Amino acid sequence: MIIYGVMVLGLCMFIGTSIGLTLGILLGIPGDIGGVGFAMLLLVFVTPWMKKKGWLPKASEDGIMFWNAMYIPVVIAMAATQNVAAALSGGWIAFLAGILSVVACFVLIRPLAALAGSSTSTFGDDAEAKKA
Repeated sequence: MIIYGVMVLGLCMFIGTSIGLTLGILLGIPGDIGGVGFAMLLLVFVTPWMKKKGWLPKASEDGIMFWNAMYIPVVIAMAATQNVAAALSGGWIAFLAGILSVVACFVLIRPLAALAGSSTSTFGDDAEAKKA
């Protein structure tokens, strides 16, 4: 069922947004700073922990995977659109900082993948498919 797991997603989004808004207040910026990112990180760390404790049934895990595929990318796209608009209105320094951070991420993909080793895959099924 699709409705399973929505509470975990909602709590992660609420906590992430709260962290982002608090960070904005502490830095004197009127807005959410990275709330969606904090929510996604929280979801990435909480889901396996809940699964290991036995608190996340298969139906809830499937529901979370559905919403990961549908909801999170839409929220990120909306937040990215707002960030680009704010960066363009904020001047060249903000725009340049955004471009440089993206370039840095692209440059670091290979070294980080090498550190992770060849046994690590992007999706859990890839490693099993190669063995078969």
